[in-house]
Amino acid sequence: MGETSNIIALILFNVILVGFIIGIVIFVRQYRIKKRAHIAQILNIGEMHKQELLETQIEIQSQTMKHIGREIHDNIGQKLTLASLYMQQLAFENKAPQITKNINDISQIINQSLEELRELSKSLTDDSIENQSIFQLIENECQKINNLKKCKVHFTKDPKVTLESYQIKSILFRITQEFLQNSIKHAQCKNIYISLHDIQNNLRLLLEDDGKGFIINKTDDAGIGLKNIMKRTEMIGGSFNLESKEGLGTRLTIEIPIS
Repeated sequence: MGETSNIIALILFNVILVGFIIGIVIFVRQYRIKKRAHIAQILNIGEMHKQELLETQIEIQSQTMKHIGREIHDNIGQKLTLASLYMQQLAFENKAPQITKNINDISQIINQSLEELRELSKSLTDDSIENQSIFQLIENECQKINNLKKCKVHFTKDPKVTLESYQIKSILFRITQEFLQNSIKHAQCKNIYISLHDIQNNLRLLLEDDGKGFIINKTDDAGIGLKNIMKRTEMIGGSFNLESKEGLGTRLTIEIPIS
């Protein structure tokens, strides 16, 4: 009888022990599931916060540029216009040929500066980025560069690309502008190639020139322009790859997930 009681007690103990172990396993499993869900929630909140910060930053930048554009038009532009009128009056009143020529030269410089400021003011205050497609924006920029006849810009586009996000469109356009300006100023290139494609739900912007290139790991060579491109790419969760060798041009690849 005593032996039977011991066996029953041992069985009950083993059952309780197994139940306890199963309970611990279930508890640990549930804890891990909840922990993963909590981490995912935190990451999601972090991504949402980053997106909100990006939208706020771009909105602030847009409003700031519009304010600067209005100040250029209303303040600096008016003063330059007045200065130009004064110079014309001086040229009219002055009788010395050499002085008149100098006055006319200064007046011409003022008028050129005024025209450039008006173009800058217009570019800062209009809503072209919001109202135009990324293709139209890049094509217009290419046309401006081609009109200068310093080099030839070639643009290849993928009709599959559809881009509605103002943030991504704005940043890709600014990156393109930055690369074009860097190539014109520093690369001494004859051709610049731009392509925009949809590669497996990734938007790929490829920018390339046939200029003199540079050594990438030299900070001075990289310059503020390329640092700006890197920062802008990171802002929208994209990847950045820069290739350049002296005498072999520069190639920049930007990939943005759009799925």
